[in-house]
Amino acid sequence: MQGPIVPRRRIADTFKGLRDESGRTLEEVAEALLISTSKLSRLENAQGSPQARDVRDLIRFYGIENTQLAERLMRWVKASGRQGWWTDYSQTTATPGLDAHLAYESEASVARIYTIPLLPVLLQTPDYARAQYSTHEPWWSAEEVDRLVDLREHRKHVLAEREDMEPLRLVAVTHESALRQFVGSREIMHAQLDHLVERSTAPNIELRVFPFAHPPLFSMSCMYAYFEFENELDRDIVHIETHAGFRHIETAKTVEYYRGYHDALVAASLEPDESRALIREIQTAQFG
Repeated sequence: MQGPIVPRRRIADTFKGLRDESGRTLEEVAEALLISTSKLSRLENAQGSPQARDVRDLIRFYGIENTQLAERLMRWVKASGRQGWWTDYSQTTATPGLDAHLAYESEASVARIYTIPLLPVLLQTPDYARAQYSTHEPWWSAEEVDRLVDLREHRKHVLAEREDMEPLRLVAVTHESALRQFVGSREIMHAQLDHLVERSTAPNIELRVFPFAHPPLFSMSCMYAYFEFENELDRDIVHIETHAGFRHIETAKTVEYYRGYHDALVAASLEPDESRALIREIQTAQFG
């Protein structure tokens, strides 16, 4: 995923809808345009970079030339061709699905996340991230760890400024165990918890702690991000994070369930001020 994902999804949804309305199969359209079925399938599934020539041919095929929809499609093709900042870290983003995750993170209006047993990536200090990555040796060299930490630092820019967009709104729920999980050293943890308290007061950041005192909820056994988009053309999507990479969920009903799951986590968690008080309490008791 080398560039923006949102315009690719708009192109994909548009042509999938036009094909369904026409009653034609994927094979029939591909044969009429003299392209492979796999190429058309990739375009309808927002995989790869859509080519202007293919999009123009499809516009003619569906008889929508000289319409506003045709103009939007060509604008989306151009937008999808831009290189994402993360392509500079192509070797670093080898984790399956991470490039797509970064694309969604860069373009979403709201990210609703849950983390366990580590703290939210966008709220981590460089020392915390470095200590976390360093435990993965010998899989990653010191140079690779440097690039991974630099990548995480770059990701934080979405919380401060974005071209033609408001900063990302982050609604983060982290399990209490993430606050107590020892990473690096007492000094690193003390500074990290300081950073959490400070950053969580930003107007676009809401941080809540899910406490040990609350009974477990359904979706709290794994880390995930629910990406929300403000444009009605764009469907929300869920990314579930595992040690093996990211798995994305975009079936409308399942995505809707995850929104409910996250709302339940927020409701069961401590209020932001209570969360900051608990962070300070743990900081003093464990890492003071």
